[in-house]
Amino acid sequence: MLIFVRSVLVMASLGLVLLACSVPKSKNMASTSPPPLSPEVVPTSTPIPVVSLATSNEKFPVMLVPSASKGAEAVSKKLMIVSQNQLATEAGMMLASVGGNIVDVAVGVSFVLSVVRPQSTGIGGGGFMLYHLAKSTAVEALDFRERAPLLASADMFLSVEGRVLRNKSLDTIWGVAVPGMVAGLLDLHKKHGKLPLKRVMARAIAIAEKGFPVYPHLAKSIAIRREILDFYEGSRKIFLHGDGTPLQEGEVLVQKDLAKVLKEIAKRGRAGFYEGWVAKAILKESTQQGGILSKQDLEQYRPKYRQPVKGTYGKGGRYVIYSMSPPSSGGTHVIEILNMVEQDHLVKYGPHAPKTVHTVASAMQLVFADRAKYMGDSDFVSIPLAGLLSKSYAKDLRKRIPADKAIPQDDVYPGDPSSYVNLESNETNHFTIMDKDGGVITSTQTVNGPFGSGIVVTGAGFVLNNQMNDFTAKVGSSNYFGAIGGYNNTIAPGKRPLSSMSPTIVFDKEIKAPILALGTAAGTRILSCVALTILNYIEHGLSLYDSVAAVRYHHQWYPDEIRIDGPYLPESTVNALRELGHKLHFEDLECRVQAIAREVDEEDLSLSLHGVSDPRGEGDSSAKGM
Repeated sequence: MLIFVRSVLVMASLGLVLLACSVPKSKNMASTSPPPLSPEVVPTSTPIPVVSLATSNEKFPVMLVPSASKGAEAVSKKLMIVSQNQLATEAGMMLASVGGNIVDVAVGVSFVLSVVRPQSTGIGGGGFMLYHLAKSTAVEALDFRERAPLLASADMFLSVEGRVLRNKSLDTIWGVAVPGMVAGLLDLHKKHGKLPLKRVMARAIAIAEKGFPVYPHLAKSIAIRREILDFYEGSRKIFLHGDGTPLQEGEVLVQKDLAKVLKEIAKRGRAGFYEGWVAKAILKESTQQGGILSKQDLEQYRPKYRQPVKGTYGKGGRYVIYSMSPPSSGGTHVIEILNMVEQDHLVKYGPHAPKTVHTVASAMQLVFADRAKYMGDSDFVSIPLAGLLSKSYAKDLRKRIPADKAIPQDDVYPGDPSSYVNLESNETNHFTIMDKDGGVITSTQTVNGPFGSGIVVTGAGFVLNNQMNDFTAKVGSSNYFGAIGGYNNTIAPGKRPLSSMSPTIVFDKEIKAPILALGTAAGTRILSCVALTILNYIEHGLSLYDSVAAVRYHHQWYPDEIRIDGPYLPESTVNALRELGHKLHFEDLECRVQAIAREVDEEDLSLSLHGVSDPRGEGDSSAKGM
């Protein structure tokens, strides 16, 4: 049996969607009138008696999401990789077997994912990474998020009348931000890699050249985006047949143009993408489509190394949580949620009890109001991070969550974290890697929506992102994921759009080592899914697999509903939540958690690495160790 390295508590772990709305009147934000919302509420079967939150101490059962494909799970001694594709995981293992270090493995996995998951990620996108190298005492955050073109302007997605032109930022060249993926991966490899870049990228090149069978999620994504893929010549050539029908599951997807680009990068490094014929192909595509990308945009792009946000959880702050800092809001709000519910000791009730779901979902509701007002690119705006991460601030926010009713939407407003000090200090894709020496890399990468902008660079074979949609087109409007936008996230030349990506590493202070690393895809839902998985693992003591497979839920203020991971909660919980006034919406949250735990066998005290890839992965989840 495997146990965690700690005394009292046992521990556990953790990847797209769209909505549209406007910001409500609030005490701290400019007033606008939101459009009427009519959230779909799925009724349950015959009602059963409501459970009183105030009097029931019954511990509710853990509810797991049924899945057609059991999530990949593995245990190993030396190295563990979990990703959203078996080919990527195997490529990482191959690099490790020939002497590659954890950075070589991460870069190799990333490039393969760029080939086999074009609907989610790719060299035309960007992302974030959190890493801790075995011989280092530091946790570092790498930001290779896309940035706005130098010719971008705050009103570029508004009509003359001031209306938001939503499709302009989603399905056209105007939605494309300057890609950061290649710059980020190559800079990391240059600093810490061991193997030659050509060796690290070899498997990605081979898969692009020879092709791979289309798996269910990719086939579904192509079908959903068929119309926009058919509109652009470069996209039509790769993902559709000559008659315009989409590639089907089991057919082979070959990407020879992408292979040529990857070879150029392997040969010339950064210059192989941001200069030369590849850069010219990007700019030609932009010009032909009427876009604003420039030679200077590509030449000037650089990744940034940032200080991760930091929080604690548990008695004496035993568990130290590091996560991604702005321009991602994810890490800040994961910690903010955990701070708010820490003193509730929800383990007494279980992860799916009415009190637990009500309390945590209400905390999510409050942090999304803070997200709208305060979060943005910290290189451009001032963000009160110390206050947002403060336990005192979280304690005051917690007082706004009533025990006996849902918080009315109009009563949700941003807090005022400016006077608090943090005394503790300070369609998307994910993978996580951990080695026996304590090295950890966890990274979320994306082109934003399914197939990003839908535009493939003609002759170069890669999808361009639609990351400009993550900016605030107009204060109070929402983006592709339904998140309300505030002033701090308005568009400016060279600025990076706000994100919810939350690659996270949890350390145990008692053993001075990482015991959990995780992250997921899913847009704004990322931060909720990461926070819930950490709670499952640390607070509720679930196994790693159950922590990942457990039913999840999400509340983001607008729309005014708790979105639940399918109709799998206990009916008593569902009815109790409705009795409190919560509106419920049942759907796949599309989180695809990739988590690794560092564990010790209780019999021989040997170290084991336990990896779990989300069972919701539609057959494209993978965990493998050596």
